[in-house]
Amino acid sequence: MKEEELFGHFEKLANQLTVTILEGKGDFEGGYCTVNGDQFVVLNKTRPMGQRLRVLARSFAEIKLHEQYMVPALREFIEAHRLETALG
Repeated sequence: MKEEELFGHFEKLANQLTVTILEGKGDFEGGYCTVNGDQFVVLNKTRPMGQRLRVLARSFAEIKLHEQYMVPALREFIEAHRLETALG
């Protein structure tokens, strides 16, 4: 699956889960956070798409997704990065 297509699937998943994806510029990698109960994934839009996808995968790996429908390729991508993060 192309990176842009995968990014689009992350956007759909974010909408389903009421997670806001914010993109900005600066000296940061990005990640998942909650503010006053609202969920956010912050991305650095100056980084390559592959890096932004890894940040999204690690961020969504922190959210319980077991009962959430998503295309199999997206679930596999998230799970691969969940394992990568766990292994350190």
